[in-house]
Amino acid sequence: MEDLRSSETWRVFRIQAELIDGIETLNELGPAVTVFGSSRLNDGDPYYGHAKELGRRLSQMGISVITGGGPGIMEGANRGCHGGGCHSVGLNIALPHEQAPNSYQDISLAFRYFFVRKLMFVKYATGFVIFPGGFGTLDELFEALTLVQTEKIRRFPVILFGSEYWRGMVDWLREMVLGRGCIDPGDLDLLQLVDTPEQALEVLRRHYAEVSTPFTGERRSPAPAPDDP
Repeated sequence: MEDLRSSETWRVFRIQAELIDGIETLNELGPAVTVFGSSRLNDGDPYYGHAKELGRRLSQMGISVITGGGPGIMEGANRGCHGGGCHSVGLNIALPHEQAPNSYQDISLAFRYFFVRKLMFVKYATGFVIFPGGFGTLDELFEALTLVQTEKIRRFPVILFGSEYWRGMVDWLREMVLGRGCIDPGDLDLLQLVDTPEQALEVLRRHYAEVSTPFTGERRSPAPAPDDP
């Protein structure tokens, strides 16, 4: 029993260390957009190319890019941003199989705990762009929607990239989830479908204009973390 208590105590210290490291590293990041997507869609896939172009364009506009730091879509977005004048951030996670850090990160953090990593994705982002992906991508998508819906964080764009991939899910949300009264009609407005980097950038520009925040690399206050006062 004593060993168990000791183990749990040290786990709390490890969690605290990850939080401190993430906050101290990213607190001066400035404007940033988080890009999610499958680790399995590699160079040569059209979505990888779109992610790379989006990362490049964001960096040119003074916007850093945050990803999960792995291969696939994450690599594409980091690769486009890397060396372009803004930070290419990878929030890596220790997994038994597919996660290996890509080589296009100038800020790289490693996490043991998913929930600490998720906090960093949200706390320092002014928008999410969600490319096609699997369970992890869906988890990150619906966590963001829940936090915005419940006003635990201030509203920012949640952009679904690839209408062919996402349309069926959006239709199901409208027909079944909204149809059964499980969400409000306005909740669907939290999602925006796009098919090109230009369309994604236009959504982000409109958001910045609405909140009177310049779309440049100037310092801005990070979004409040979940449950921040």
